Amino acid sequence: MIGASEPGRGRAARLLPVRGLVLLACVGAVIGAAWLAGRMAERWALADLRRGARSAIGLQVGLLRAEMQKQASLPLALAADPEVAAAVAPGAGRDLLDRVDRRLSEVAAATGAAVIYVIGADGVTVAASNAGGARSFVGRDYAFRPYFRQALAGGAGSQFALGTVSGRPGLYLARRIGAAAGVVVVKVEFDAVEAAWRAAQEVTFVTDARGIVLVTSEPGWRFGSLGPIDAAERARIEAGQEFGAAPLARLPLHATDRADLVRVGRGALPAWTAVATTAPVPGTDWQLHALTPLGTAVERERLQAWIIAALATALAGVGAAAAVDRGRRTRARLAEAAARRAELESRVAERTRALREANGQLRAEMEERQRAEAERERLGRELAQAGRLAALGQFAASMAHEINQPLAAIRSYADNTAILVRRGRSADAAENAAAIGRLTDRIAGLTRQLKGFARRASPRREPVPLGAVLDNALELVRARAAALGVPLEADAPDPDLRVLGDGPRLEQVLVNLLQNALDAVAGRPDARVRLRIGSEGAERVAVEVADTGPGIPAAERGQVFDAFFTSKDDGLGLGLAIARGIVEDCGGNLTLVDAPGDGAVFRMALLRAAASDRAAGARAGTRAGAVQ
Repeated sequence: MIGASEPGRGRAARLLPVRGLVLLACVGAVIGAAWLAGRMAERWALADLRRGARSAIGLQVGLLRAEMQKQASLPLALAADPEVAAAVAPGAGRDLLDRVDRRLSEVAAATGAAVIYVIGADGVTVAASNAGGARSFVGRDYAFRPYFRQALAGGAGSQFALGTVSGRPGLYLARRIGAAAGVVVVKVEFDAVEAAWRAAQEVTFVTDARGIVLVTSEPGWRFGSLGPIDAAERARIEAGQEFGAAPLARLPLHATDRADLVRVGRGALPAWTAVATTAPVPGTDWQLHALTPLGTAVERERLQAWIIAALATALAGVGAAAAVDRGRRTRARLAEAAARRAELESRVAERTRALREANGQLRAEMEERQRAEAERERLGRELAQAGRLAALGQFAASMAHEINQPLAAIRSYADNTAILVRRGRSADAAENAAAIGRLTDRIAGLTRQLKGFARRASPRREPVPLGAVLDNALELVRARAAALGVPLEADAPDPDLRVLGDGPRLEQVLVNLLQNALDAVAGRPDARVRLRIGSEGAERVAVEVADTGPGIPAAERGQVFDAFFTSKDDGLGLGLAIARGIVEDCGGNLTLVDAPGDGAVFRMALLRAAASDRAAGARAGTRAGAVQ
């Protein structure tokens, strides 16, 4: 017995190392399978997070752009406002500035702008939407602001900065008024955008080209930086008072071994890992950054993969029943993972659909804006035509008198011709017939002028003889001037002088100005209307209509070109507004200039036609004559 037990103990001793190696191999296989499965699960979870982050950042960029575009056109529209332009002119009255303050306040309330203000050429604010408040901008000097200097030099400027009065950050959009007369500024704040970002439970922030945080869902990160700011740039920031006393400290972001993963944390605060996604903000040099926390999603996926791999490897040698049971559990877990992926893909599809709907809405708004612009232009043309017909009616009675005179002469010549023919005086009868022909041409010329004046306006801009325009306009108002007993004096222009424009529309402007002058001097003992020709440099020709009437009061001089403003009891207030629009369509300008003594002087400056333009206009006139 003792001899038989010795070989058994030997075999057992030999099997122990083998079993240990097998056990170690199994443990190694379990560990290796778990590690590999964990890596794969981590990649899948990260891929899902990245897809969701890329979809979400597009929506966040769209939200930011929509807030910026809502205010983008406001400075341009206000810069073209006549009262705003008058507010920065020298000697602007208190009444005008009060009206501009009220207008800016109403516009700010209607558009949601934080504040709107008007700065003079010297950098001092002359009007603001918060005028009269404790923190009014009126009287404050903003010449140091970069947006002011950019707008004054280049026409437009923008800057994101901390308000020196309000202490609130925002984007300043500036637009120059006229030829460097001043600047209109609209401040846009992003409180609503930041609140929407915070609701998404992700860290979202916008940096400028220098890496400085401007808009953020984390208030403590505002005016932090992605990298170091050198001393020269800090000096420029301090000179422009862009960010107040902010230290411009670096953000608590730390790189990892993966390019799109960062660790967020500073000092004793616990750090957390996030997927970093970046997208440019169109139309600016800004970058939008989104940090999507990994949270427990990746850890949960990794742990589940470890468990699955460990169980699968440990139960590999148990038998058929264990293998079947293991396969069932594995399939169940895979189905759950597929359901989660399907849910994530559904969310991505939903966000993509929302972005597509937002893009469609933006396109619809752009088309609606284009239709509104086309309708505005059409209404402008209809308004001009209405003004022309109204003016036509005013001097129709005078033209009737002008036509009746030649008709009476024709009747007399015709009766005399019949008598001369019966008496055999054919030479005298022929002379009477020629006189009838000349009078008929006279009537035809008058009716042609009326028909051309009433013709609908066209957007043409071609060389036209200035002398013909003046002659036709004077011919239309001469009868009324004679009926009123008002001397009508006019300079004779150079026969070769041509200007760019539309002849009938320019005639309409001159007739309107002459009719207004006749109304102003009617009944005055020293009544006189003068039409003068001059020059404005080498490129423009000036046509002035001056009268000896009572003139225009100083309080009304800034409103004479406004639509529906009139000093006449039966006037519509459209004549001068339409006239200015016609002259500007022709490339010129219509202004009220200061006149020595009494009376008013309106100056119409038109572009002088070049030699090549005159040749083209002559060919066009030849073709038009052939067609007629």
